[in-house]
Amino acid sequence: MIKSRLLALIFCGAVMFVPFNVLAGSDSGFYIGAGVGNAPVEMINFDENDMAYKIFGGYNFGLIPLVDIAVEASYVDFGSPSTSSVNVDVSGVNAFGLAGVNFGPFGVFAKLGMINWNTDISLNGIRSSGSGLDPAYGIGAKLKFSSLALRAEYEYYDLDNATDVSMLSVSAVFTF
Repeated sequence: MIKSRLLALIFCGAVMFVPFNVLAGSDSGFYIGAGVGNAPVEMINFDENDMAYKIFGGYNFGLIPLVDIAVEASYVDFGSPSTSSVNVDVSGVNAFGLAGVNFGPFGVFAKLGMINWNTDISLNGIRSSGSGLDPAYGIGAKLKFSSLALRAEYEYYDLDNATDVSMLSVSAVFTF
């Protein structure tokens, strides 16, 4: 009997230290963030990568406890990967729908959206450019510290029939 009372006391004490927003449901509201990472660009006879960055903002609806349902928009610059004869600049603006599950301060999510992209390619001094609207996908994980969260993500962009770009990044996110 003493063991069961001791276990009940420990359980009640532990519950007091769990953040109440975890019990109440997802954080809702606007958020902004920025991230850096690595972006491989793959084209016909070209497979190079460069440092990339993104800035983004979104809104988490917080309709279901422990579940994130959000919309997010971002600007992403995939850097300027190059070889001795080829230089590629890729950037874009994208919009995503995001769905995730939270396990206390840790969460996982998936993203589905579109990217409006621009490319500038220089091949032995001859320049060419392109643009388009294509699908984008992503998965990630986050770790929350009150209004601040750290995210690790993998995003994949299928820019056209011949160009694939992906980005592995780490971001800081602030929720208002």
